[in-house]
Amino acid sequence: MRNVTDGPALHRRSFLQYSGAIGAAAVITSTLSACSSGPKSTNETDGDGKGALDSLTAVIGYGNDGSWDPTQTASAFAVAANHHIYEGLLDTDPITRVPYAALGTEIPKDLNSTSWKFTLREGAKFHDGQPVTADDVVFVFDRILDPDTQTLAKGFFESWLREVRKIDGKTVELVLKFPFPDGASRLTLAKIMPKHVFSKPGAWEDAIKGKAIGSGPYRQTAHQPKTNTTFEAFADYNGPRRPNFKKMNWFTIVDAAPRVAKISGASADAQIADNIPYANIEQLKKGGLTVEGGAGMNNLFLLFNTAHDPFGDVRVRQALHYAIDTDKMIEAALKGHGKASTSFLDEGNPSYRPAKTVYGYDPDKAKALLKEAGVSGLKVSLMSVNVSWIVDCLPTIKASWDAIGVETTLEPQETTAVFTKLDQKKDFQIVAAASNPNQLGIDADLIMHYNYGPQNLWMGYARWAGNSEAKRLFTLMDQATREPDPAKKKAMVQDYIDLVAEQAVLYPVVHNELMTAWNPKRITGIRAQPYPGINVLQAKPAAG
Repeated sequence: MRNVTDGPALHRRSFLQYSGAIGAAAVITSTLSACSSGPKSTNETDGDGKGALDSLTAVIGYGNDGSWDPTQTASAFAVAANHHIYEGLLDTDPITRVPYAALGTEIPKDLNSTSWKFTLREGAKFHDGQPVTADDVVFVFDRILDPDTQTLAKGFFESWLREVRKIDGKTVELVLKFPFPDGASRLTLAKIMPKHVFSKPGAWEDAIKGKAIGSGPYRQTAHQPKTNTTFEAFADYNGPRRPNFKKMNWFTIVDAAPRVAKISGASADAQIADNIPYANIEQLKKGGLTVEGGAGMNNLFLLFNTAHDPFGDVRVRQALHYAIDTDKMIEAALKGHGKASTSFLDEGNPSYRPAKTVYGYDPDKAKALLKEAGVSGLKVSLMSVNVSWIVDCLPTIKASWDAIGVETTLEPQETTAVFTKLDQKKDFQIVAAASNPNQLGIDADLIMHYNYGPQNLWMGYARWAGNSEAKRLFTLMDQATREPDPAKKKAMVQDYIDLVAEQAVLYPVVHNELMTAWNPKRITGIRAQPYPGINVLQAKPAAG
């Protein structure tokens, strides 16, 4: 099963280049418009260092070499960048997720209707100068809803959206299968792309590699995988989020030490950085930076290959969760910035309640479950991504599993390497990585469909979609999606999350807080996000 593109196996960099989506980000506030040619190299884009900031230099703690195709990607870097490059019919506030009119001129008045009509913003243009038309909107939604094209976005739309019709050159109609008001905030996940560009042969592969042409406030000017991506203000942008910087240069620095160095000290090159290590918080504060965090769905999860004996046995999966000393992990690796998972959802989610199965630290129970399953002398190779805070957590997992007689070998490696192996259906036992569906949204239905579903990429990795319990879960999820009463829907979601917790095929170990640092003397109005990347669509430079 692929939940990728209709081309070659998707570089699952698109899902978890940042290892699922981690790192605190920031949202910034005000207005200014400008345009100038963007830098073609990794040269800094800062201003003169004295006056108002014309150009923004940022450091992102995740790779920029994942997929940039908006219908596919969950790469932290690309998702954040695409919010600046592209627009949806509606987009959402990065913190509240309240929708606002973007390419569409207004939010439909009746979101309980099964017909939503949108008129496109007059004068909206793509970065190549061509006008945005209804054909472009239909083109993108046809791709998302195409039964023969597996995309990440498909999982967020196909259950409730029947089709998108062109009414005239500037008007489209979304036809829903049933009333689904939550769909309004999801429209930001359907970025409108130019048909005349991306309908050409090979264009989707180019999008994966980094080609990006949208109608948003910033246009991409250069893209160097594993190094940086540059942007400039789009002079013809006439939408609601005017660009505040003439130029932007976003560096990708996965390693913690050089990332911190880039933003610290008197000669710091960058004004903002995400994914700040907990150990550096006080150092950066003493240096005059503001460091704040956001708690949400960010988590370290375990993914089991249920086709690899003995991980098809639920008792083995449960045992390995019960065995982990999460208090030690939170103290040693997360420096107190985390909580042991008590549900798939984080405690701040509006649909949260503790699951019926909570994996408190219980090594005796873990041993008993392994014995009950007839498992002894188990040797585990734990493949993991190399994101810094995940690597910090691995020794606790190894020590915990070794302590119950499970001989554990740690195999941290580049995120791209991990997910290339999964895409190629290579055999594995367990993967440890990070995930944060909050970069896509906060409603529980979306979060659960991101991780679970009959055509879901993760379930393909886990080899679990054909399991009888999986089929029962998918039925319960579909019923909850269709439930019109919000209170009943919430209860149904909470109930099926109990099944997810019990089965522990893909399940969080800890939810952790994400940290962002910025220089308040250069940029202001920042709110820390509980998910990775940065958002500067309402940014304001500090006074010079």
